[in-house]
Amino acid sequence: MAAAASVVVLCALVVLAAAGGASAWPVMSPSYYEASCPSVYDIVRRVVQEARCTDPRAPASLLRLHFHDCFVNGCDGSLLLDDFGAMQSEKNAPPNKGSARGFDVVDGIKAALENACPGVVSCADILALAAEISVELSGGPSWNVMLGRRDGTAANFEGARDLPGPTDDLDLLRRKFSEFNLDDTDFVALQGAHTIGRAQCRFFHDRLYNISGTEQPDQTLDMAYLNELRQSCPASDPESAALRNLDPPTPDAFDNSFYGNLLRNRGLLQSDQGMLSAPGGAASTTAPIVVRFAGSQDDFFRSFATAMVKMGNISPLTGSMGEIRRNCRVVNRG
Repeated sequence: MAAAASVVVLCALVVLAAAGGASAWPVMSPSYYEASCPSVYDIVRRVVQEARCTDPRAPASLLRLHFHDCFVNGCDGSLLLDDFGAMQSEKNAPPNKGSARGFDVVDGIKAALENACPGVVSCADILALAAEISVELSGGPSWNVMLGRRDGTAANFEGARDLPGPTDDLDLLRRKFSEFNLDDTDFVALQGAHTIGRAQCRFFHDRLYNISGTEQPDQTLDMAYLNELRQSCPASDPESAALRNLDPPTPDAFDNSFYGNLLRNRGLLQSDQGMLSAPGGAASTTAPIVVRFAGSQDDFFRSFATAMVKMGNISPLTGSMGEIRRNCRVVNRG
């Protein structure tokens, strides 16, 4: 009851925060908009807070958008582009179609910023700020968001098809992260974003009935948890969009409960449980990090914040590259 009351109180307040800090890079900086749009952080925070009050899933959705944007073309807002002419939207690639959400919240943030500071704040920076604010409002760590990204002018549908996926094995996932100079600690920390949010049954259905074509369930799943999941994800509907909490004990709180679930063989996604249980590779690479994060929320929070800054610096467009979109869904025309 106390936790619920605090959320109600929080949703009734206008919460202000500053995004200041010293810049470690010559172009991008937490204070990039200090002169051109000094209210940027407060505006983004207000819209995200309003969204969170009406939709508890909003923070996880916004955090996921930043991930899926940065892993395709770099952090350039390309995920936000709609189909146009021959250009296929990344939204329609299999990892995003029917599951990526929060685009309406981004539209709301952009509209508010265009009203306050027309043509100044990029959609790519909106995603980075919304991700940090979503984590903080959910009880997680905060960090100085590096700003100064510009927006790309093309989507990459094929690139989006190769996003890290829930059925990827551990070796493939580690390789996909390492391609962006994200090491094992970064990888395990970033996967911890699954401490909030939900997943559709179709993303883990094979674990319940036919893992790797064996016609058997995943043996790394706790049996009681397996039977519980089967109740809401029947064998007859492998494409079900029914939702399950990624972290059942605290589905909307950003904490280290996610890693405790893995130690009990209760990771919902194969890609999550594999960090502890994958045969051969996990024991000497990611499993010790899982154990460490399960035992120290402070350690997880520090590592997550560090990894988010690193991820947010994947191939940004800066200076005169790209553009500042007036509408996050379409490139500027004239």
